[in-house]
Amino acid sequence: MTDTRHHPPRRLPIRMCARCQRFTQDPVLVHEHHGATGPGFNVYACQECAPHYPPPADELNPSADAPS
Repeated sequence: MTDTRHHPPRRLPIRMCARCQRFTQDPVLVHEHHGATGPGFNVYACQECAPHYPPPADELNPSADAPS
């Protein structure tokens, strides 16, 4: 029988910042790139660089981001 009380330690997400290319354990999602012919990918930034990116746009509904 397998002992289910002991679990291996959970790995924290580590991503590379798209702006400064440093690795961060606290990534911020700054862009979702949708692929037309394949899977898309996410772009992450570190906490210090994230404010330099504009708010994410809704690519599936471009009129939602248009100024009124």
